[in-house]
Amino acid sequence: MRNTKKIGLGGGCHWCTEAVFQAVEGVQKVEQGYIAAHGIASSFSEAVIVHYEPKKVDLDRLLKIHLHTHNSTSNHSFRKKYRSAVYFFSSEDEKALHKILEKLQQDFEKTLVTEVLPFEEFRSSRESIQNYYHKNPNAPFCKRYIEPKLTVVNKILK
Repeated sequence: MRNTKKIGLGGGCHWCTEAVFQAVEGVQKVEQGYIAAHGIASSFSEAVIVHYEPKKVDLDRLLKIHLHTHNSTSNHSFRKKYRSAVYFFSSEDEKALHKILEKLQQDFEKTLVTEVLPFEEFRSSRESIQNYYHKNPNAPFCKRYIEPKLTVVNKILK
């Protein structure tokens, strides 16, 4: 995929995160699975890798969507497995992510708990749960959890 960049995003259930970013114009591919980061956060958590075209959708917009479509201001009881995180692939991206998160903090009353972490490793989800929303749009899980997130995405993209 020429002229694309990638960013790792963790925000709870990867079925939801995958469906959210598949709905964004300029996103070329979403890989659903588990990401590990260097350092203290070295355990794997549910996440996606988003391959996007910066000329069509910028990192600011992607992060705004990410922060507004999961609980990015409180610690989940399963925070290691469902951590709110952004995984970077270069030091240039790391600097940009910190600036963007600082700017987006103003959208929230509570402090963001989203971590900026160095990508270490990715493991794909099993095939049977990839593209979960597209395979099961009428499933109760999709109706309850994914569709409200897609409504938020549509409002942000307007």
